[in-house]
Amino acid sequence: MTYQERTVRRTDETGDPVVASSVTSNSVRSDIVDRQVAVSPSGGEVARRMIVLIFGVIQIVIGLRIVLLVLDAREANGLVAFILNVSQLFVAPFEGIFRTNALTTGGSILDIAAVVALVGWTVLEVILLWIASVARREA
Repeated sequence: MTYQERTVRRTDETGDPVVASSVTSNSVRSDIVDRQVAVSPSGGEVARRMIVLIFGVIQIVIGLRIVLLVLDAREANGLVAFILNVSQLFVAPFEGIFRTNALTTGGSILDIAAVVALVGWTVLEVILLWIASVARREA
């Protein structure tokens, strides 16, 4: 991102700055100064953004898993199968924490392990964001 600034300096013939009320057109010289400054995020800010992006994707995939299982989506569908398979990678570490991993009612399933995984990944994200914020603070 580039920040642009334009400054107009008005001086009289001796080089002294001119007050707007005492300006006459033939005794005033205007200099236009252009300055461009490249602005970029710090390393700590880039790390924070990457953490939020990665954990955001994980949370969305797990959230989709929860919704699809509650709505009893057909696992034969390619998109549903893909989401369930990808989300299984992130839910697997949290399986077995409780005595039951799912509550079943008819065809609908509430995947308790997925809910715990969603909370677990969110807590891990908060911890990593805290570490990144401590690391990027200036002395």
